[in-house]
Amino acid sequence: MPKPRPVHDFARYLRTETTGGLILLAATALALLWANSPWGDAYRALRDFGIGPHWLHLDLSVGDWAKDGLLALFFFVAGLELKRELVVGELSRLKQAVLPAIAALGGMIVPALVALAAAWGTPGIDRAWAIPVATDIAFALGVLALTGSNLPSSARVFLLSLAVVDDLGAIVVIALLFTTGFNLVAAAVAVAACALYAFLQHRRVRSPWLYVPLVVITWVAVHTTGIHATIAGVVLGLLTRVRPDPGEEAAPAVRLEHRLQPWSAAVAVPVFALFAAGIEIDAKSLSEVFTTALPLGVLLGLVVGKPIGILGASALAVSTGLAERPGGTGWRDLAALSLLGGVGFTVSLLIADLALSGEAAERAKAAVLLASMVASLGAAVLLLRRNRVHGARED
Repeated sequence: MPKPRPVHDFARYLRTETTGGLILLAATALALLWANSPWGDAYRALRDFGIGPHWLHLDLSVGDWAKDGLLALFFFVAGLELKRELVVGELSRLKQAVLPAIAALGGMIVPALVALAAAWGTPGIDRAWAIPVATDIAFALGVLALTGSNLPSSARVFLLSLAVVDDLGAIVVIALLFTTGFNLVAAAVAVAACALYAFLQHRRVRSPWLYVPLVVITWVAVHTTGIHATIAGVVLGLLTRVRPDPGEEAAPAVRLEHRLQPWSAAVAVPVFALFAAGIEIDAKSLSEVFTTALPLGVLLGLVVGKPIGILGASALAVSTGLAERPGGTGWRDLAALSLLGGVGFTVSLLIADLALSGEAAERAKAAVLLASMVASLGAAVLLLRRNRVHGARED
């Protein structure tokens, strides 16, 4: 059996959390600068430019293609990682999986409650409560890689597992809350395509000439059903085989993750951020984040609700004996990681686009950007202090 082609060094470099986070940050900065520059009209014209076949209901704007199309790649990679963690990774062992799973649940429920409490009765909060439930894997792990190199590996495993479970919860919220109508014929096509994909995986078929058209058909069918198209990526990722056969160097999920993660980190997520984060910012719009109930609820949900939910649920699970604290990781380490969970970014921006429109969406996205900045900077300060403590212990 031929061995998989070696991955280029540059691709391996792109897969590092630090690089993915830096590219994402650069794309966000470019979006903000471009949208607020004298060429801002050109930015909005490009973002709103329609392209695609009308007969397939795919006459989408460039921004929608980034949101529905490119993010499907990101969610496919997330699905691969989730499947691997559930079957052969940290989440496959009950004792290791319990704490991040409970922490993720607390990190979803509390921010939603905080957002609802802060903006109760405000138009749009019936859907916008979902905005602060997500944690951005790439951004959060990037901050950890930059500031917490001396922290025990169990800290990274905890954050990664928490973010994976968190994203799974966000995916369920997107599927349930933002399904517009339902096309039964398209759903039948999507189910049939997914079943064929699973059958080909079971039969150990490896030809991309079969898989690529099948993936496209699945994506188009899911998009046509009224369910958000990124769900197609998650489902196909979860249907991919993660255990290697005897004599097989790597399972399909591992090979695909190695090949596609650089494209997700360097193209899909940054391009989405480029068209999602380009909001007009001035003193008035920034002040409205703090003086308008809905964006304030989003901000408080991420900056306050996330760390309280994650750390509180973790403490409850450990104190009741349901879970054990990760080895070598103290409560102050978990406090820093909990604050880092408030970096919502990619999925929060996506949910803001799905939940709201017009000025309300722009204010909510401004709140997400501000909250992600505050959470990442606050967590970085705490992580640097903990990094010095762990470094001194090693010396």
